[in-house]
Amino acid sequence: MRDFYQKYYQGVRGFVARKIDDEGVAEELTNDILWAAYESLPTFNHNCSEFSFICSIAKHKIIDYYRKKKLKTILFSASPIFEEIADKAIGPERDVLKNELKEEIEKTLGELREGYGKILRLKYVEGLRIDKIAQLTKLSIKAVESRLIRAKKQFQTAWNYDRKKNQEFVEVDRTHRS
Repeated sequence: MRDFYQKYYQGVRGFVARKIDDEGVAEELTNDILWAAYESLPTFNHNCSEFSFICSIAKHKIIDYYRKKKLKTILFSASPIFEEIADKAIGPERDVLKNELKEEIEKTLGELREGYGKILRLKYVEGLRIDKIAQLTKLSIKAVESRLIRAKKQFQTAWNYDRKKNQEFVEVDRTHRS
């Protein structure tokens, strides 16, 4: 393991650093990537270089990082417009991640209690201010604020995107270990 780590550390660290601005996160991901790559060596079929194989693992780990750590924060930030999510995604995976996330958000919004999905769309997709939402929905500003709070809580409870992605990762990992 030590030789493997020393051989690929600098290259993987540079690859990760180009995708992740946070030094601490980049270091942690580099270690996770090298560990996952080392454990996956038995499945390496030599169709590409060992470094390319490691970089493909790195791409998946980086995407997982953005899914787990950043996307929830962006979604519930002050202005979580879906285009911002795509801007935080990386490389060629950006469009796939963006579309996948949009579909999951729409699905989750559809599962919410009547009215909650609408109020979240007005606020976070259309970017309307609370007073404008109150005017459109014929509710008081306080009622809109209350419903937004309840709607966000219900959305967070219904949101299973991260759980689903984690389950997919576990299933893929089990397949590689078999």
